[in-house]
Amino acid sequence: MRKSKSIGIVGCGWLGKPLCLKLQKSFNVECFSREKTPDNASFWQSDIIIIAIHTKDNYLTTLQKIATLTNPTSDVILMSSTSVYKEFDEDVDESASITKHSLIKEAEELLLGSRERVLILRLGGLMGEDRVAGVWKSVSSFSDGFVNYIHRDDAIAIIDKMIHEGVRIGVYNLVAPMHPSRKEIHQKNSKKHEREVGVFDGFSKRRISSKKVMGELGYTFLHPNPLEFWS
Repeated sequence: MRKSKSIGIVGCGWLGKPLCLKLQKSFNVECFSREKTPDNASFWQSDIIIIAIHTKDNYLTTLQKIATLTNPTSDVILMSSTSVYKEFDEDVDESASITKHSLIKEAEELLLGSRERVLILRLGGLMGEDRVAGVWKSVSSFSDGFVNYIHRDDAIAIIDKMIHEGVRIGVYNLVAPMHPSRKEIHQKNSKKHEREVGVFDGFSKRRISSKKVMGELGYTFLHPNPLEFWS
């Protein structure tokens, strides 16, 4: 049976590669790294282009190039970031009026201004597998606060469900619904992996809501509690 959709993924890294493997079960999918983005027109004619690249190295210039190359009728899905909410120190959802300039905000606006159908997915801190909070980065000083993490399994499952159900427009937070403190998570993981806990100061009260994606998509998180991501 012919697969119904063609999907091109720009960014075949820690998220893009396993996402590609998941989507290939149902769709025709090609995945290329940012550095090896294809010049052939067929890739850019895909029904859906997913952008899953890091914000480093001329991020906006790269996004503009992608927007220019992509067929105007193709749908675009941008893996954005909840760091766009950095001006808030309270509970926040997609309806928040973001006034502070940031690279992420500019990136979203660039793509939203380039075509009619753009899906913005604001991912929390991507964790799971070999990314263990308090262990995977060699940092010893941290700002404490409620965490806004998402397990990679959930990010992939949500994207897969959105594509299958035809969600092509909108802004959605992809964040686990529970928000323990960073210190709690680090204490648990550091003990398990026999690492130093580190030093904490301050406390961010920002909790990013995922009620929209749970309500509109009817999605139940596989890993709702970041304290249990690595159990």
